[in-house]
Amino acid sequence: MSSDFIYLDHAAATPMDSKVLTAMQPYFSELFYNPSSPYSPAISVRRDYEEAKHQLAQSIGAKQDELVMTAGATESINLAFGSIKGHVVTANIEHHAVLAAAQIRDHTLVESDARGFISAESVKLAIKPTTELVSIALANNELGTIQPLRDIAQVVKQEREARLGRGDTTPIYLHTDASQGVGQIDINVARLGVDLLTLNAAKIYGPKQVGLLWAASGVRLSPQIVGGGQESGIRSGTENVAGVIGFATALSLASEHRKYESERLTVLRDSLQSQLLAAFPEAVISGHPKHRLGGHLHISFPDLDAERIVFALENRRVLVATGSACAANFGTRSHVLTAIGLAPEVADGSLRLTLGHLSTEENTSEAARIIIEEITREYNRTTK
Repeated sequence: MSSDFIYLDHAAATPMDSKVLTAMQPYFSELFYNPSSPYSPAISVRRDYEEAKHQLAQSIGAKQDELVMTAGATESINLAFGSIKGHVVTANIEHHAVLAAAQIRDHTLVESDARGFISAESVKLAIKPTTELVSIALANNELGTIQPLRDIAQVVKQEREARLGRGDTTPIYLHTDASQGVGQIDINVARLGVDLLTLNAAKIYGPKQVGLLWAASGVRLSPQIVGGGQESGIRSGTENVAGVIGFATALSLASEHRKYESERLTVLRDSLQSQLLAAFPEAVISGHPKHRLGGHLHISFPDLDAERIVFALENRRVLVATGSACAANFGTRSHVLTAIGLAPEVADGSLRLTLGHLSTEENTSEAARIIIEEITREYNRTTK
C-alpha cells in the first residue's frame, strides 16, 4: 500500500506480511507440484503441506487431523452449519456469513445488549431439545466486542450432559468464528471450550481465500464439496499449498506477537478515541467498554452521513469504513447497529476505525487531526 495513505480498516483486509510472502513464493514456481502425485518432488511438497497444517494446529492447541483447510471463513462456516440437521442458535449481530447459513435452517437469533454483548444466559434460554449447533463469534467484526465464550461453552456442555443423562443422543456443538479476534486474543480451542472453530488467513496478514475449520474429535463433518477426496474426504480439490503455508506462517507470527500487538493497538485506539471525543463530546462510542478488541474503535457522529465522511477522508488520504465491508458493499444500514438499538440518526453517522500493523503513533495522530477537520467541516455544512 502507498505510504501516502493512512489505513484504518484492518478489520476488512490486512496487507500480506513480507515473511508470509517469502514462505509462499517457492510454491508458486519451482515447488509447483500437485501434492497428490506419486513422484518424489510432489511427495516432498506433500510433506511441506502437512507440516504447515501441523503448525496451524499447534498454534490453536489442536491436532493436525482435526483441521480442514478451506477457501476462507465463509466456506468454513458453511461446512460447520452444513454438517448438522437440527435447530441452530446464533446471535443477531453475527457476520452475514453466519446469519445466511442460519436462515436456511430452523434457527433462533439471540439478541445482544446495547454493547454488542451476548450473555450465556440468553443462549441457554434459546436452546431447544432439537438444537444441534450454537454459533457465536469470538469477537464482533464491527464493534470489536469480545464474547464470553467460556461461559457459553459451559452452557452447551451442561445441555449435552443433561441430554445424555436422559438418554437423548441428539448432539449439540459450539462453533465460533474467531477470524476477527485472532492476533489479539488467545485462540486455544481447549481454553475457549468450543467444538468447532473458524479462522481466516486474510485477517492476520496472510493470503486471501485461505481458511480453516477445526472440529473436535467426535464431531462428524459432512462434505459440502466432493471430488478427489482431499482433506480426509471432507473438502475435495487440489490443495492450496502456497496458501496454507502462508497461513501457517501468518498464524505463527500472530501468536508470537499477540500480547505486544494487542497492548500496542489498545494504546493507539484509546488515544484516537480520546482525541475524537474531546473534539466531539456528542459522539457515541459503541462496543463493550472493557471487553473489546484493542484495534477496534466504532464511533458515531449524530446527524451526519457517514458515506460522505468516508469519501471526504479518502480525498485526504485516510481510509476508513462505515462498518462491515460486506454491509457497505450493499449500501445498507448495518444490521449490527440496528440490533444494538442505535437510533437511525446516530447509526447513519457511524465509522469503524480499525488499527493494525500499519498503524503508528504518528499516523494515528495525523488521522485524528484530519478526521476532526472533516467532521467539523461536515457539521458546519449541515447547520448552515
